[in-house]
Order: sequence, then C-alpha cells, then structure tokens
Amino acid sequence: MRLKSEIWVKAYLRRCQHEGAAAVLVRRGDTDAGAIYIKVSRLDGTAALFGPAPAGLEGAREDRCWQSCLDRQPTTETEADAYLERQIDFDPDIWIVSVEDRQGRHFLEDWLAA
Repeated sequence: MRLKSEIWVKAYLRRCQHEGAAAVLVRRGDTDAGAIYIKVSRLDGTAALFGPAPAGLEGAREDRCWQSCLDRQPTTETEADAYLERQIDFDPDIWIVSVEDRQGRHFLEDWLAA
C-alpha cells in the first residue's frame, strides 16, 4: 500500500532537515494521492526538478518513484518554475517541495526510476 502524499512529504521534509538541507512546503496538494514535485535549488540560479515516475514502471505502483522532469539537469530556476506552473494548470492537486542545498542533494537515491 502506498503512503499518503501528506505523510510522505512530512517524512521527506524531516529527512532534509536531518541532513542539513533547508526544505519547505511550497504548495499543498491532495492529502491522499496528490503528485509530489521536488525542486532542488543550488542557490546559484540553477535547480534540479524531480516529479513522479510513470505508474507503469516496475515498483512505481506501490512505491513512490521519481524521475528528472527536465532534460538538462541542473537547469535554470526559471525553467523549473515554469514547468511547475504548467503542472499546476494541468493538475491543481500537486504538492511542491523546495529544497535549498548548494551541493544539489535531493535525498531521492532510493526512489529514482532507472
């Protein structure tokens, strides 16, 4: 059974805090099943953006998996923000978490889709 979005986001925020990276909830989505997007800002004008992997990928049905949303990583923060705005227009129930880390750490290694 997949964790509710709200619970996963709360745990992820604590993980970031534990690792010494600043992370904040930018947008609250659907409590149970809202898609979660994670923007990692390197504080130099660049960012990486991760979103949900397609549900058809192995393991993505039960466990949350992420993939890079943009072809070029890192990209500019402006490009990442524009992508997120398009996603909000498509699905207003999304969650957005913003992580600030000069090293670009995202803490999603165990959940990245291959």
